[in-house]
Amino acid sequence: MQDDSERFVERDRNWHPPAYAPGYKTSVARSPRQALVSMQHATASELTGPDFRGLRVGPHDNDLLLNFRQDPSQEQGLPVGERIIMFGRVVDQFGKPVPHTLVEMWQANAGGRYRHRNDNYLAPLDPNFGGVGRCLTDEAGWYRFRTIKPGPYPWPNDVNSWRPSHIHVSVMGPAISTRLITQMYFEGDPLIPLCPIVNTIKDPDAVETMVGRLDMARSRPMDCLAYRFDLVVRGELQTYFENQ
Repeated sequence: MQDDSERFVERDRNWHPPAYAPGYKTSVARSPRQALVSMQHATASELTGPDFRGLRVGPHDNDLLLNFRQDPSQEQGLPVGERIIMFGRVVDQFGKPVPHTLVEMWQANAGGRYRHRNDNYLAPLDPNFGGVGRCLTDEAGWYRFRTIKPGPYPWPNDVNSWRPSHIHVSVMGPAISTRLITQMYFEGDPLIPLCPIVNTIKDPDAVETMVGRLDMARSRPMDCLAYRFDLVVRGELQTYFENQ
């Protein structure tokens, strides 16, 4: 019997949006002007590594409530905002877990502002919130972050465009050639169907792959809600990724 990992699954080209999407104005300048060129298969090194099991991950790298504070042992000076847990599994197209792979995330603070020199939104920076984290998946492909729910923010796509609350996620997958980037939106956010970026995706099922689901069973009473966001890194059921 053929191993699932060796079975070829053709990519559904209708799953991803077109490179040129005038409603999302940034895509106009970034879209290619010439036909794409097919590349040869990746090299063996690109298909088999890197191995992140030796990566030194700090004790608070996946805890954004603590990893930007001067003294994480102190309970004072916590970030402002709604405390949440973001968790899920990284799996391949056949549901097999991807263990020991690197998951990175970055986000705006509770006011909708990034800690980035080019972000000039009038919301204030939070002195106790850096907005970045990382972790490795465990043997079963699970990852987990504790953070603050990011706020929505305006952006100059048109007169009154707002990005829904979202968290950017980078997952390496089984090899460096499968490194992919996406965003997690929050279940029930009314800004999701209004977002010009989301509206470049015509398949509603593809949009659903980017929505984190409220999970009351994983929430911590009197502390924080939990949102589950699973990531499928390749194949016909893969999560929609913004770099494709």
